[in-house]
Amino acid sequence: MAGPVPGALAHRYAALPPPLRVALAALRLEVLLGDPRDAANPYSLPALAAPAPARAGSATSAGAAASAGAGEGRAGRAGALLTAAGLGQIRAADQRVRALRPLLRRDLALGHAAVTWGGPGMPPARHVRGQAAESSPVSSSVPAALLGPAALVAAAGSVLRQAALAVAGRGGGEPALRQWQPVLAAAFADLLACESLTCVALRRPAAPAPGPGVGLLGAVAGYVVPTVLADVLAQLGLVLAECGHGPASTGGGMLAKLTRDLPLAGVDAAGAAHWQARLARALPALAAEEPRTAHRGPVPAPFRLAGPPAPAGGEQGDGHTPDGHESGRLTPDGHEPGGHEPGGYGVGGDDSVVLSGLLRAGAARADGGDGGDGGDGGDTGRAALGALARRLLTEQRALRRPCRTAGADPGAVAARALADRQALLWLAAAVLGVREAADDGRGLFLGGTHWALLALTGIAGRLGVPMPGPAPDPRAPVWAELAGRVRRGVDCDVYATRLLW
Repeated sequence: MAGPVPGALAHRYAALPPPLRVALAALRLEVLLGDPRDAANPYSLPALAAPAPARAGSATSAGAAASAGAGEGRAGRAGALLTAAGLGQIRAADQRVRALRPLLRRDLALGHAAVTWGGPGMPPARHVRGQAAESSPVSSSVPAALLGPAALVAAAGSVLRQAALAVAGRGGGEPALRQWQPVLAAAFADLLACESLTCVALRRPAAPAPGPGVGLLGAVAGYVVPTVLADVLAQLGLVLAECGHGPASTGGGMLAKLTRDLPLAGVDAAGAAHWQARLARALPALAAEEPRTAHRGPVPAPFRLAGPPAPAGGEQGDGHTPDGHESGRLTPDGHEPGGHEPGGYGVGGDDSVVLSGLLRAGAARADGGDGGDGGDGGDTGRAALGALARRLLTEQRALRRPCRTAGADPGAVAARALADRQALLWLAAAVLGVREAADDGRGLFLGGTHWALLALTGIAGRLGVPMPGPAPDPRAPVWAELAGRVRRGVDCDVYATRLLW
């Protein structure tokens, strides 16, 4: 029951299947939540997106307290569903978030409140940025700093799905709607990039560098995910409105509710600014020396989303403990035993060294160097991806010197701008690492170049870095993947998980 979902069943559930225990927990949770289209279901999308009843300005504090109690009651019921689904048996942080996704993609606030629910008779655990969530049946292994970004990615994916349904369902005969296909393709690529970073951070519990309770990747995710997805949500709002799906529609209501709930999960502008300040104070650590050579071995375990995290002492080689539970643990400093990353990504496995190595490896392909599958021009997508990675690596090198001195005044505008640029570069490195790990010969969309090239193009645009030259336009194939997933009932996640409803 603890190993990967066997054979054909695995690929019916997801392109990147989880252990069977995780798949069953997620399916049980989705069954318990009920049909998301049934308005009579309190956990349906229309019911969750419905605005709260208007309250008179003279409402008493007792009335407000009753309303808050009702909200906590619903969170408690949802928390009980998580326990009934078996979430407490899943220990690895990335797999626990994956099993939680059926709830997280329905409602950001309810999902966050239910996950931090303390159990019968206990108050919900309070969200504190940078600290691990208080112990609860389902949240103990998921840092609160990463729970918010993971929940936001899932909820934003549901809104993207509604927008894609609107365009794919009518756009074939309406050119005015087809114009939004490239916009949604870019949003899809941004979403996959943000989820890639979040998954890697969940799979790599690195040593806390920028602040207590979270490592470098966690701080980067806490800043860059809400920052990038704020733009994505704005684009989705525009697409929904142009397709006639206003706030009264399911998609429009979901977007409005998600926007209101951002502060509750710490993924609003204030939450992003909190992590940006942490990163600004850590700028000297972000300016690590570049590895002498690009990696030649396998991509480090945290980037291999199809496999378990790297095993630590006392665990089986498949990443599970002898009792069959997923371990989800590395050594205390977040590295493999012996302090080295697999495949020569850098001595000590420091996050900044590992990520810099990924950028350098991607850049090497532009010249047909280490790992150069595309330097001969035979694969224009790989060559374009390598050239863009080289341009981003040049940007990273240019930031080293100012980053070494910026930590002296982390509150300065210049320090915050440097933190923004470094975070975007680490997002690009995560995209390159996840894509390379998924390029295993099975023809997976995640292992292809289209989404990664589109995501890196967006990152380069945010950085103001010019494109290196003519490149194939990946928006049409990315849109085709998104539209195909909508038609087949597949989630907008990195795993390509099939939806039950």
